[in-house]
Amino acid sequence: MKKVAIFADVQNIYYTSRQSYQRHFNYAAFWTQATANREVVAAFAYAIDKGDSKQQGFQQILRNIGFEVKLKPYIQRSDGSAKGDWDVGITLDAIDYAAKADVIVLLSGDGDFDLLLDKARTVYDVTAEVYGVPALTAPSLINSASLFIAIDDKLLL
Repeated sequence: MKKVAIFADVQNIYYTSRQSYQRHFNYAAFWTQATANREVVAAFAYAIDKGDSKQQGFQQILRNIGFEVKLKPYIQRSDGSAKGDWDVGITLDAIDYAAKADVIVLLSGDGDFDLLLDKARTVYDVTAEVYGVPALTAPSLINSASLFIAIDDKLLL
């Protein structure tokens, strides 16, 4: 059985699914698909913590599915913009687990992760699967993946 490590960029998937489909991503269906006939060595969901009860309920659903939820505080800047980026954290964890897994699964459309996948594939010889919304996933990320899985109707609520 192949070992899999999963890295879910919650904010990216929330906004891209909402923008393209006006629907929510189905994490339970994703989990079933991504872990089928595989041993899960790690599964992280990276999110921003605004402290509201609806969000905390969602985070508990992720935990119940099997994810370890990693949170960063939501930071509102004085100019009105917000900060809550997990790119470095996801990259560090993915490199750590690429040495322990046969497959890494990245749930994101963020092109900043193309270098991560290139490194993981060449240095650790892992299969790198990317799940993303086709219209909003960076072409460089798709090209860096061993396999791109389009988020479509079967992965939406």
